[in-house]
Amino acid sequence: MRVRLAIGDFSRMTHLSVKALRHYHDVGLLEPAEIDPSSGYRFYEPSQLSVAQVIRRFRDLGMPLDEIRAMLAAPDIAARNQLIVAHLQRMESQLAVTQAAVSSLRSLLERPASPLAVEHRSVVPIRALAITERVTEPDLTAWWLGAFTELDAALQAAAVVPAGPRGALYPAELFEQEVGEVVAFVPVPANVVGTSRARMIEIPAAELAVAVHHGAFADLDQTYTAVGMYVAEREIGVDGPIRELYLVTPFETSDESEHVTEVCWPVFRTAPAG
Repeated sequence: MRVRLAIGDFSRMTHLSVKALRHYHDVGLLEPAEIDPSSGYRFYEPSQLSVAQVIRRFRDLGMPLDEIRAMLAAPDIAARNQLIVAHLQRMESQLAVTQAAVSSLRSLLERPASPLAVEHRSVVPIRALAITERVTEPDLTAWWLGAFTELDAALQAAAVVPAGPRGALYPAELFEQEVGEVVAFVPVPANVVGTSRARMIEIPAAELAVAVHHGAFADLDQTYTAVGMYVAEREIGVDGPIRELYLVTPFETSDESEHVTEVCWPVFRTAPAG
């Protein structure tokens, strides 16, 4: 005897709301086995219960509906598992971001801010291999890692030793509008053949107020605050990108507590050059 499950019963069995089941039908994710032509009532078969349970669990894990549809339509186990693994990797990355944010917030609440030393520095023009692209703030971390990985590979292929630490230029637009033209660069002693994205450029000379940040990138805003207040109190700020110099990075150690970054704020010259 064929068993038909009304949508209400199917909802109770799967813990998927009637509203969700109707939506999954509309988007082609889980179609009813039968629709009554006169009443429009939806009916399901017992074999669809396991599919619905899988859908609910992946929705609980935040998998988008398009990916769930692709997973259910996968031609074999290997293809299905590949989609699942890719989603789990994204979840792990997001979890790492969340854990870093929680650690940063706890540190901010539990430890009073200590005074941060700020020095003035005059820098000459720097010859560098660089990647310059318009980047959105949410994509910045992934872009940063990809850009410096590509720059390092280009220098290694050319057998060129960097002439200084990695660095990046961040325009005011990035902070204010969450999108801007970012420059990732590595100083070099001589011209280097670039890649599809990497090009030789000159990083301009600048007068900078500099503070050293120890620790994770998630806490960089605290050092930005210290340098920004120093500059604002002395009314010495000028237009120009913020410059970050990376003395110890994730490329050297995965221990974020050992990362060292210099935050360099553009200022006008307050004393004659020595």
